[in-house]
Amino acid sequence: MNSARPHTPVAALLRLCLHTLLGGLLALAAVRAVSDGAPHPAAVLAAVVLMAAVYAAGVAVPAVRPQTSAAAVWLAALGASWLALLVFSPEALWAAFPLYFLLLHLLPMRWALPAVLVTAGAAIASFLLHGQQVTPGTFIGPLLGAAVAVATVLGYDALYRESERRRELIDELVATRAELADAERTAGTLAERERLAREIHDTLAQGLSSIQLLLRAAERVLPADDPAREHVEQARRAAQDNLAEARRFVRALTPPDLEHGSLSGALERLCAAAPGPAVQFGVSGTPVELPTPYEVALLRIAQSALANTVQHAAADRAEITLSFMDTSVALDVVDDGRGFDPADRWPKDTSGFGLPAMRSRAQSLGGTLSVESAPGQGTAVAITLPLPVAGAR
Repeated sequence: MNSARPHTPVAALLRLCLHTLLGGLLALAAVRAVSDGAPHPAAVLAAVVLMAAVYAAGVAVPAVRPQTSAAAVWLAALGASWLALLVFSPEALWAAFPLYFLLLHLLPMRWALPAVLVTAGAAIASFLLHGQQVTPGTFIGPLLGAAVAVATVLGYDALYRESERRRELIDELVATRAELADAERTAGTLAERERLAREIHDTLAQGLSSIQLLLRAAERVLPADDPAREHVEQARRAAQDNLAEARRFVRALTPPDLEHGSLSGALERLCAAAPGPAVQFGVSGTPVELPTPYEVALLRIAQSALANTVQHAAADRAEITLSFMDTSVALDVVDDGRGFDPADRWPKDTSGFGLPAMRSRAQSLGGTLSVESAPGQGTAVAITLPLPVAGAR
């Protein structure tokens, strides 16, 4: 008798107890038939051997599994051999108890319960067949044994299902923790890439750009035949080459969303992939090339604002607009959701996420972030960044 369930120590012990119980009961029937001078001892021994052989075959055959046709065939053969033994030996009725467990374990419950009742009825009938004294215990014993077997199997199944649910929850928890750790590592990597890109742009690239401008100015004031002019020109070209190299480093550290396209393309993909409300994207003005820190800040703010809209606003529509003006670039995220009172939330939110993080990004680039909202009137988040001076990027 094979089981589809995992071979836990408890299940293995229960199977061993069942094998031992049935083997002991068959041995008892054989010993009583020989020692007590019962009629037909040879028939009893033959029936005992037959039933033991059928049982051993079912235990050894892998196809005998719960709720399979092989299990049903095996139980029918085992039941027939038990009935044959029951005809010759009154002690065979005690084998009904392990048969109860086999029936309940291997058959669907809608078939197992009637089979258990039939088995109990056969055990009771054996009293009459062998002329035993009929007492209330004649009927109560087999029926009580059947009831105990049913209660035990149902209780074990309930405990097994509960343990499986707990195991699945633990597996999900472990998987979730692994995913969270991966997400945290990814977020940390992206944050570090953004920080390095910002530092390179704000320090090294800006310094090289200033050096290049100063050297260009020196070239203009130096006479054409001045010996220092050649050295100044070489220094300017070296600064120009190193500035280009610094910008390549900044581009290499760009977030994945910006690696294969412009900021407008990244924002458009963000709107198309957003779950929940319908999100529209639009561009106003003439697009200009923005420094990587500007693009990163605008993209991250758009992602954060749209995430707030999806999670908290219960909005039907949202719109993201990127506006290019003469001296600044602006990003507006507007939704028609439930809204809130900024005066209540903004000063109290010190978690470092959401609105405070957006404001910090804007201020780090010399920009501003404003929020307009009221309960029931939607929310508008607007960031404005001053465009860098030409040649300073």
